Amino acid sequence: MNLLFIIDPLETLKIEKDTSFLMMREAQHRRHQIWVATPKEIKFLGDKVVVNAQQLLINDESENWYEVTESKDLISPNLDCIIMRKDPPFDMEYVYSTYLLEALENEGCRVFNRPQSIRDFNEKLAITKYPQFIAPSLVTADLTAIKSFIKNHKEVVVKPLDGMGGSSVFRSRPDDPNLGVILETLTELGCRTIMVQKFIPQISAGDKRVLLIDGEPVPYSLARIPQGSDHRGNLAAGGRGVAMALTAREREISNALGQELSAKGLLLVGLDIIGDYLTEINVTSPTCMREIQDQTGFDVPKMFIDSIEKHVGEKF
Repeated sequence: MNLLFIIDPLETLKIEKDTSFLMMREAQHRRHQIWVATPKEIKFLGDKVVVNAQQLLINDESENWYEVTESKDLISPNLDCIIMRKDPPFDMEYVYSTYLLEALENEGCRVFNRPQSIRDFNEKLAITKYPQFIAPSLVTADLTAIKSFIKNHKEVVVKPLDGMGGSSVFRSRPDDPNLGVILETLTELGCRTIMVQKFIPQISAGDKRVLLIDGEPVPYSLARIPQGSDHRGNLAAGGRGVAMALTAREREISNALGQELSAKGLLLVGLDIIGDYLTEINVTSPTCMREIQDQTGFDVPKMFIDSIEKHVGEKF
């Protein structure tokens, strides 16, 4: 198969922990052809979408891990499957890229995760579809409502709706001397919608990343454990990753969401779970395959490429 990965610039990938690298390496082991492009290399021209892509040969050398063997424009008949792996922020440029990918999908090319579903499942807001699994939450730009919620729940986490890696996520209380400036900054003086959630003390045991592949949970999560005084467990924010077998609650949440997400073309999803609560549903570029595989031996990229091979050629 010809597989096209839409990713960030190659020079920014850190293969010692990068999930996209593991996917490409596993696909290459199966003799699939690996192509890559960034979103800005996708364009509509004339009557079709064209992608200026590079074909790669992958190896395990940390510094020189790929060789470009060919560069050319690809159209949908050249491709069997496109795998969208661009990191957030989920801004309008990201949205535009999903529309172009959707055009390729309409021309007959399979795209995972499905572009429409990436748009439909905002990674912060999507949890509101499953209120039975979430902690008390508020989504609004109304500063009065936010302050009232914080007063009622005593300790909260506030965050933007388009961030990643723990960026601009604050833990706060009603008596926090910086609360006003935090809220004014995040909401842009009441003009930008944010999320406020009751603080979950079980974060000390880790913000668990549970990977769903085609609706089925990987049997291990990655607990991202905060370090020092930082409340954030995100690896990008300095958290320590520890692979753990799924708990009964994590399986319950995974089983409740899995088949619905898969049916919407969300082949790879990262559920974030703290204690008993679902906190995020990540659909743009879920990570943590490397850490889970290295610590448990479970072959997560094999499970993923198995699913890609299963679905290519199917009608959506």
